[in-house]
Parts: sequence; C-alpha cells; structure tokens
Amino acid sequence: MKFWKPVLAGALGLLCATGAFAQKTQLTVYTALETDQLKAYQEAFNKVNPDIEIKWVRDSTGVITAKLLAEKANPQADVIWGVAASSLALFDANGMLQPYAPLNLDAIMPQYRDKKNPPAWFGMDVFGAVVCFNTVEAKKRNIAIPTSWKDLTKPEFKGQVVMPNPASSGTGYFDVAAWLQLWGDDNGKGGGWKYMDALHENIGQYTHSGSKPCNMAASGEYVAGISFEYRGYTNKAKGAPIELVFPKEGLGWDLEGYAIYKGTKKLDAAKKLADWASSKDAMLLYGKNFAITAQPGVAPKLPGIPDDYEARLIKMDFTTSAVNRERTLTEWSKRYDAKSEKK
Repeated sequence: MKFWKPVLAGALGLLCATGAFAQKTQLTVYTALETDQLKAYQEAFNKVNPDIEIKWVRDSTGVITAKLLAEKANPQADVIWGVAASSLALFDANGMLQPYAPLNLDAIMPQYRDKKNPPAWFGMDVFGAVVCFNTVEAKKRNIAIPTSWKDLTKPEFKGQVVMPNPASSGTGYFDVAAWLQLWGDDNGKGGGWKYMDALHENIGQYTHSGSKPCNMAASGEYVAGISFEYRGYTNKAKGAPIELVFPKEGLGWDLEGYAIYKGTKKLDAAKKLADWASSKDAMLLYGKNFAITAQPGVAPKLPGIPDDYEARLIKMDFTTSAVNRERTLTEWSKRYDAKSEKK
C-alpha cells in the first residue's frame, strides 16, 4: 500500500497538470432567444470553447429588459445575448454595457451595430413583423386575406386578431414603435394611437410571447396572429394551414444583439463568446432561423419569405424606441391592457 500512495499522488498531479480537473468558466447569459435555438448555439460555441459553460437566464424580451434594469445596482448577468437592440440601446443609455469590438466586427453591416467605436453592442439577425393568417378558419368565416395593417381593423376580424403585449414581448414593442413611427405619436394623440385604438376593437387577446400569436393562429384558435417571421416560417414548414402576410405599409423590426455587461468579472470569457457570436459560423446558424443576418450574404433564402423582405423593413429609430419606451408602455397599458392574458 505504501508503494501505491506516491504512484497515485503522481497520477493525480499529472491529471491536474493536464487540465483534466480544470474548472470551466461559467458565464451567466441573459437571453430572449427562442428555446429551440439555445441548444444549437451553445453546442456550436462549445466546440471551439469547451472551457466556457453558459448558464442561461431566459425569458421574453420585455421581462428580461425589466429584470436587467431592476438589477442595475446589483448586476447578475455577464452577457446579454439574443436580446432586442432597442433594449440594448436602453441599457447603453443607462451605462450598463462594456464596449467591445469583436474580431468579426468589420463583417457586420453598419446599420446592424452600435455606431460608437468600440460598439456597446452588435447585431446577430433581424426579426421582423409578420401576420400568420389561418386560411382554413378564415374560409369558414368568409374573411379575405389581409394585405395591410389597416385591413386588420375591418369588422370581419372582430375578436379574431391576437398580438403580443409590448411590455413583455420585444415583437410587440417593435410593432407598437413601428406604428407610432409610421403614423405619428404626438404624446398619445397621433395616428399611430388611433390605429391601435381601431385594432384593439378586433383584438381577442394580447399574449406575453412574440411566438404565441402565430402558434395560436396555426392551431386555429384565431384567424390572424401578429408575430415575427421566424415563428411564421417554422409553423408553416411544419404544415400549419397558414399564409404569411407582410403588410404593405412596411414592417416593424428589431435586431437580436449581443452585449457584455459592464463590470463582469469574466470579461475574457465574455469577449470569447462575443468573438464567436459575431463570426460567420454563428451567422450561418442564425441564418437557419432568420432571413437577414448582420453579416450580409450569409443567410440562405427561407421558403415563404419574400425576396425583397429587407426592403420592406421601415427605418426604425432604436434610440427613439429606447428613450420613449417607458412612456409608450404606460400609455399602451392604460388603453389596452384589459385584454392581456393573465401572467
């Protein structure tokens, strides 16, 4: 037994020296990524960075945004990945982000990243508005397929439209922000609010998820679900009896983006994740889900998404969206929250 003790000790020392017992760095990543995307992104990252473990904290955009703002004095996150650029702009305005230029920054289109150098955040992919329209249920009710946002205010859509609550959903918020930028805000008196007043008459429910309205339309619970193109594309690909409608007035949109939380004690690991999240390999993965990636020419064409999809996106002012967020949500809740689903 005395002979084996030094042998065992030496073997243990060798294993430690070769990193067999080396601890992984754990990054706490706050995200609004769809749950069916998390595994693929994490596995691809870990192939090149096996020593970094991701601990996900996931919720819808509005909830994650509110959580990060509430934790400002006592930060819990190391990284924010897959959260709307309008929220990242808000965090930046509150001094919560650590600027960093990832290795692949030059490949990212200027309109899809923070303008500062180094940037506080950079984009991954665009998620834009779509109406998921159930053709089977519409035929039963003799409802024609809409071509515009204003078609959804017609009497035949009474109780048959569902959309996300902008306070809890990034998709819901960019819809509201887009309508206000298209038709006017004027502190609650503009054309954007008049449109939402008319739409509210036909709303069956406001959900707390951007995906749910399309899922509800796909299952036949409602005729029309205001959602975003990823969920419309995936539901249609599964055989749901829906058509994807891209209203002619223009589409609201936002970016999923990446940012490092200021003050993280794991900055090196956060930078490694940033380098990968901005890489072509990552963009190829994003392109499996979204029609537009922050690096051009990477995403393959998705069935059902029009060739001129990018040209249909309106000019969104993320700074305006960030600055006006609290006032907009207060006004929206006062007018429409009675139809929101229970949390």
